Amino acid sequence: MDKRILSPSEVARATIKGGIKKANLSTLQMILLGIFAGVFIGFGAHADITVIQTLGGIDIGIAKFLGAAVFPVGLMLVLMAGAELFTGNNLMTLALMDRKITFNKMMKNWVIVYIGNFIGSILLAIILVKTGLYKSDAAITTKAIGIAEAKVALPFGEAFLRAILCNTIVVLAVWFATAARDIIGKIFAIWFPIMLFVLSGFEHSVANMFFISLGKMLGGNFTWMQMWISNIIPVTLGNVLGGAVIVPVVYYLAYVKPSGDKNKGIVKGFMANNKKKTA
Repeated sequence: MDKRILSPSEVARATIKGGIKKANLSTLQMILLGIFAGVFIGFGAHADITVIQTLGGIDIGIAKFLGAAVFPVGLMLVLMAGAELFTGNNLMTLALMDRKITFNKMMKNWVIVYIGNFIGSILLAIILVKTGLYKSDAAITTKAIGIAEAKVALPFGEAFLRAILCNTIVVLAVWFATAARDIIGKIFAIWFPIMLFVLSGFEHSVANMFFISLGKMLGGNFTWMQMWISNIIPVTLGNVLGGAVIVPVVYYLAYVKPSGDKNKGIVKGFMANNKKKTA
């Protein structure tokens, strides 16, 4: 019987291998796949707005859940159709800690992919405005503007903390999906964590590039500078802390860092050393 799931240590090694591949993409690949990821996440965000536009007055919890239920399609497209997402690529620090890639190569990927994600988000927002789906007197337009203004109004500290929690969950979704060996397994692995972060009200930098840009284009009462200073920057910083530091460092120390036998994690290595001492 074929193995249906990878162990955590196997996922760690697969993630390092993926980080090496990402670090060696050409600039053209990074920008094009980054644009695609911005569009894909925007698709999920647009579906979220469409679902919740009139449900908030009925029950806010149900509205959040139904919106969260459709949002994960964005990451499904990124991971299975193929695209480069800044927040998911934060896991490249695992390959950096294992000395398989350089800091400069990692930062090149992050910067170019981040720019691509923003371009894709803006392009989709422009196209959606031009489609006529967001008419000036429509409930969906009011909801889109309301979401954008609420995000810009968040205090720096709150946006930062919500972003840490968000990308902790997002990279765990990527980790979870890497463990799954078939497309159905990957869909479920992505859906539950991503649904959770949206339902919880956490902040995702790339999703916010779309949400806030769309709200601004529809008449949101804030400036482009406020969008970046009040939301995108603190959320990006929080996303990096959650996705590039907290999760990768823990898993590197547990599953990758050599301790006696190179294939043993710290805990197993410590136990093995204790056995030798007591023998």
